[in-house]
Amino acid sequence: MGSEVQPNQWVGFKLPSGTVKVIQVIPHTTISLGKYGSFPSNLVIHRPFHLTYEIQTKREGENFSRLRVVSAEELRADIMDDVKTDQAAVGDNGVVPDEGTPVDAEGELMSLDAVNKAVGEAVAKVATDSAVRQTLTLADIEELKREGANAGKGVIAKLLASHTALDEKTAYSLEKYKLLKTKKYIRRFEVLPLDTPMFTDWLLEEKDGSRILELRQEMVALLGCWANVHCAVDEPEVLGPERTGFPAKLNAPELTGGRWLVVDDTGGFLVAAMAERMGILHPTKQAETPNATKAARSGETETTKAEVKGADGEDTTMTDVAGSGAKPEQGDNATGEQPNGADSTTIGEGAKPKSENPRPRHYDRDDLDIPYAGTNTLTLIHANSQPNLSFLKYFDFDFASPNPPFAAHPLYSHLTWLNWLQLLHPESDSIYTTEPPEVSAEDLQAWKGNRRGVHHRKRRRWARTRFIVDSARAGGFSGLVAASTLDPVSLLRHTLPLLAPGAPIAIYAQNVEVLTQLADVFSVARRAAWASDPPKEAEGLGRDELERWEGSEDFPINPTLVLGPMVQTSRVRQWQVLPGRTHPLMTGRGGSEGYVFTAWRAFPAEGKVEARGRHKRKKTGAASETATPRATA
Repeated sequence: MGSEVQPNQWVGFKLPSGTVKVIQVIPHTTISLGKYGSFPSNLVIHRPFHLTYEIQTKREGENFSRLRVVSAEELRADIMDDVKTDQAAVGDNGVVPDEGTPVDAEGELMSLDAVNKAVGEAVAKVATDSAVRQTLTLADIEELKREGANAGKGVIAKLLASHTALDEKTAYSLEKYKLLKTKKYIRRFEVLPLDTPMFTDWLLEEKDGSRILELRQEMVALLGCWANVHCAVDEPEVLGPERTGFPAKLNAPELTGGRWLVVDDTGGFLVAAMAERMGILHPTKQAETPNATKAARSGETETTKAEVKGADGEDTTMTDVAGSGAKPEQGDNATGEQPNGADSTTIGEGAKPKSENPRPRHYDRDDLDIPYAGTNTLTLIHANSQPNLSFLKYFDFDFASPNPPFAAHPLYSHLTWLNWLQLLHPESDSIYTTEPPEVSAEDLQAWKGNRRGVHHRKRRRWARTRFIVDSARAGGFSGLVAASTLDPVSLLRHTLPLLAPGAPIAIYAQNVEVLTQLADVFSVARRAAWASDPPKEAEGLGRDELERWEGSEDFPINPTLVLGPMVQTSRVRQWQVLPGRTHPLMTGRGGSEGYVFTAWRAFPAEGKVEARGRHKRKKTGAASETATPRATA
């Protein structure tokens, strides 16, 4: 994932309100955080993640806001102040004083009518005095916000100083008031690397959750756990070249374990979540530039350096100037001034980047070389001519690239896709069946560059398509994960034969009805009915034929192919945790509940196993000899 922000990378900005904004950090642009302010994007490029920044007031003569790194000591001091306040509220003996007990002036318990009357009077008093409790007007607050007022701290201090009833608030009420104003006016944010849990919350809260079928974090975790999705690199070989059936001319890798089948109708979000569990979602290294490739091939190491003219006329050597916001030596501000505070850093505009996105060099290779891995892979089945993987752009993956740089992102070599037509009827797909003709090297040299490039692209596309389709139809997958609007019964009818024995199955659906129908297909009653009276259409069929049997009205799928069907759901409830006041929050996000069907792929034994009649346990010989004989008349 990397430890610092890269140019054109999607990152998360955690705001004081607790929400997260996912923004692409494009060099030489302005990042806007709404009411909290804006700043140049160059100020966070090549800066470490998990730092807390403070948006400062614009200086005289500058049209942008600088950033100040909030030190850990400053953040810790704020936390310790809150802890001291909580301890004071709890008391010396560690017991929270019961401030809400309804008693009268004499210390006697109040009746229900007296309590209701007192509450009504208190509400009426607050309603009449609310206008005078805060002496600052809305115009005064807006003026303080325009002036900056020390990154929002001045506004909070003025609000607290201008409140005429702070002494009437309890310790909890005062802390809630301070926290509310801090979240509203403090101009701080934290830069976080983008991962799938953060992306899930952002889609559900800020965007349209229906695009990912309203998948919550706990449902994504259930899918990954029950499907046993993990990084599988050193798995034993389960498929050999004799079963895959690849053309001999293809330079295809051996298919080994750790291959998962995915049916995704969430725009690539499910693929991203599963890839993160497998360790192939985030780039491990940057794309190689032509200079770096040339140096690596010649055995040399080359460091790109840029000579930058200093303000005093001297030459200063800066290493790795790949974007604005390169790491400074001291201070890193445009004017060279010292930062405010010994533990803080003020960030200026930084240096201009030399090269934003160097175009990777494509290696010269044989058109029939397969660039895909044979293990730790995901195979996506989709229903269109091209898959919908739009959400993978947030993780720096361009699925529409005609000639992808396979060394730049792991998904280029670990993610493959095919449509249902290619899986079920590959002979009807023109790309799969039509092999571009081979052309000699002499004829290729005589062609123009455009024609030669089209020929190579067609050959490589045919080779990739042939490998993907043949490897998918060969089966042997380690598991199935699905989040789709398709009928799950029809989906399993065509994907079950592709799973290895014992492979887990995890299918998500927004409604429980479709999954209960699927669980009923593999119920104990149907398996018993299949064993006692199998359908006439399935009589005389072999094991391989029964696996791909199209089903009947009573048996949509062979019920002996799946064991342990179960439907479940999960929802994490948020809690408010305060000393003596811990309770679950009663409100939450609506939408569909979401359910998961889980099961395991079974491998029926050949032949018929029968156990009929009532059998009694026979006594051993020693037991029969020592037994007392029954008396006879």
